[in-house]
Amino acid sequence: MKSNYIKGVFFLILSAFFFALMAAFVKLSGEVPFVEKTIFRNSISFLIALFSILVTAKKQGFKTIIPQKECFKYLFIRAFAGTAAIFGNFYAIDHLILADAGILNKLSPFFAILFSLILIHEKIKFVPLFSIITAFAASLLVIKPSFNFSQSLPSFAGLLGGVGAGLAYACVRKLGLLKCNGNVVIFFFSAFSVLVSLPFVIFNFQPLTLKQFIFLFLSGLCAAGGQFSITKAYYNAKASEISIYDYTQIFFSSALGFIFFKEIPDLLSFIGYTVIISMALLNFFYVKKQNKKDSEPASVNTNINANPESNLKE
Repeated sequence: MKSNYIKGVFFLILSAFFFALMAAFVKLSGEVPFVEKTIFRNSISFLIALFSILVTAKKQGFKTIIPQKECFKYLFIRAFAGTAAIFGNFYAIDHLILADAGILNKLSPFFAILFSLILIHEKIKFVPLFSIITAFAASLLVIKPSFNFSQSLPSFAGLLGGVGAGLAYACVRKLGLLKCNGNVVIFFFSAFSVLVSLPFVIFNFQPLTLKQFIFLFLSGLCAAGGQFSITKAYYNAKASEISIYDYTQIFFSSALGFIFFKEIPDLLSFIGYTVIISMALLNFFYVKKQNKKDSEPASVNTNINANPESNLKE
């Protein structure tokens, strides 16, 4: 239990790094239709997942990777929600300032917990809930949104991205509990997204410069790393326990913003960093303490082993 939680935290932070790097490369690619960017984002994940599936099937047989009948419903929901999330997020990035797009995307941990409650009936305790709400509030200090409601469509698209991502992550958690192969989950989602995007790209393809191609190719590699990492994360731990660590993407984005775009965080950002780190530590030690309690034997068992005669007299 404890080791699974540590793995979940590690892989979620790793996914946050990859997705922050992906966003930087997407921004560096410049004026390219967001659907075309989506093709690059998911085609590489598709190929890697396909290769992994074929290797697994060769070693263990195709029966080991065929999902249970119950899985297909969640595979489709995950694919549809994930594709909608990507479209919404990329459209928001192209039409809103990055701060607005970022805050809308960071709604995903809330929706991940909500949909996990609905799909898996995972209860959330007070400390994780408090940590997530506080971290979300602190993220406002970092990204400082300045919403312009005249841009209603891009704002709605960004919100859709956060909702879709939350639903997708909850489905990933459900598929993990159903023992569905993680590579199959990524393959199904990537294939669905590429097929949905392909008609638009065929009829509205915009030629890329070599520089744009390289940046989008790198964004695809990073997206693949993020997909595999986040799938591994939610396969190992509950959304209510680890979702807060998704906010580490803010730190990675700030660092990459400075490296690539010479963006320097202000005082409010550093305050936000401190609060988010504090909440992450609070949540980490709380879950660690709960796992320790769960692993301890019951006191009655200890008494029986220590003094069986006295227990028989009671």
